[in-house]
Amino acid sequence: MGEDEMIKSEERLLAAGLYVLSLFFPIIAPLIIWLLKKEESTFIDVHGKEYFNFFISYFVYSIVAGILSVVIIGIFLLWVLGAAALIFTIIAAVRAYEGKEYHFPWIFRLIK
Repeated sequence: MGEDEMIKSEERLLAAGLYVLSLFFPIIAPLIIWLLKKEESTFIDVHGKEYFNFFISYFVYSIVAGILSVVIIGIFLLWVLGAAALIFTIIAAVRAYEGKEYHFPWIFRLIK
């Protein structure tokens, strides 16, 4: 067995909570969990960094799509980005609860 057993259920729950709460409180809730627990848990630290890299990337994509709304395609892109963000956040929450790392597709890794 191994790595999955070494991650405590509290860590898994907090990492999953980081993503679930981000759906309702996008910056504040994940930031609080990450800042309070990143020193105690490398698992939560990894998920916190991944979430904020995701948030920054999709914020930039949303700005670009918003600008492109002038030529209509941006409206479609905003819908796609919203759906992708929701789906990837749910997948990340499930993976975190399972005790696994999740790497979002198409993001900039600014926070290492």
